[in-house]
Amino acid sequence: MTTETTTRTPRFRLGFLTHVQGRGTDLAQTYRDAQELFVVADELGFDVGWVAQHHVPGSGGGLSSPWTFLAHAAARTTRIRLGTAITVLPLEDPVRLAEDVAVVDTLSGGRVEVGVGSGYSELEYAAFGRDPARKRESTTENLSVLRAALAGEEVRTPGFRVQPAPGDFSDRIWQGVFSEPGARHAADGGSNLLLNRAAYGFDAPTDEIQRPWADAYLDAWDRPRRPRIGLSRFVFPAKDRRTALRHIGDDVHRAALRMAGSGAFPEGLTTEEALRRFHCFHGSTEEIVAELRQEKVLPLATDLITQFNPAVLDHDTAVRALELIATEVAPALGWQPTTEPALAGV
Repeated sequence: MTTETTTRTPRFRLGFLTHVQGRGTDLAQTYRDAQELFVVADELGFDVGWVAQHHVPGSGGGLSSPWTFLAHAAARTTRIRLGTAITVLPLEDPVRLAEDVAVVDTLSGGRVEVGVGSGYSELEYAAFGRDPARKRESTTENLSVLRAALAGEEVRTPGFRVQPAPGDFSDRIWQGVFSEPGARHAADGGSNLLLNRAAYGFDAPTDEIQRPWADAYLDAWDRPRRPRIGLSRFVFPAKDRRTALRHIGDDVHRAALRMAGSGAFPEGLTTEEALRRFHCFHGSTEEIVAELRQEKVLPLATDLITQFNPAVLDHDTAVRALELIATEVAPALGWQPTTEPALAGV
């Protein structure tokens, strides 16, 4: 790799997101496989590895304690940044969460990104004794405390500050949103913006729905630093579209039918419609690149966050897909891998 390649400023940072799911009941193996994905992504030059928090198991598992997981990932990697997309903030004590974040950030050499959101599972809220009707207010209240704690300020009582002393988190806090007002609210608070892989409850394509949200976020941004938008997208490259469908089609279809039960998607979707609703980019690398070049939000994104969920891939297939994303898909869109540390402000 030439010096020009390693020092060139990329068009966006490349990330991957895992929901830490597998097939069967061996969650220890599922967790080990997810850890290996972080090692592989680190070696491939991915800039950020993200995990999603789920207290209620999905199909094949889920990760209830993301900061414990990321502490282990920090020990196994050298340069990739480590983040949550998202931590369910209303179910956390924000001071206690700030302590976990500060510890992992210290252990990792300052590689942490913190993504938060309100979650959606009423069962999770019931288990933690929280009122789902107040999830928006709780998110705002807890985020204010979390920000103060990670800024090294006294929190809740005179003389108490989180230790170890946090690094600079002024541009490392992200907020997941599902509406234009939510995007403006994130900007008003100085959070980076996280956009989900699918826009639920809409008939139009996800990028058509989310582009006004991104525009509103940028319009509302009034901070001196550069605003950052993380765009999560389902990206699964394979030999061709038929091969891709063999790996992901059934899982995506089943997930869409489950989502219909909550009203997020219409009833009775076909596999093809389910793939559209989840905004899935799948097929050969050439097909995916061509489709991503038409993606309406990507030109505004500072971070492209690729994921395979709701498909549950075997480990070797997931590794191969990450390789194709890092070596063929992302470079064709203007990204360049680097072996340099992926600094927070890049």
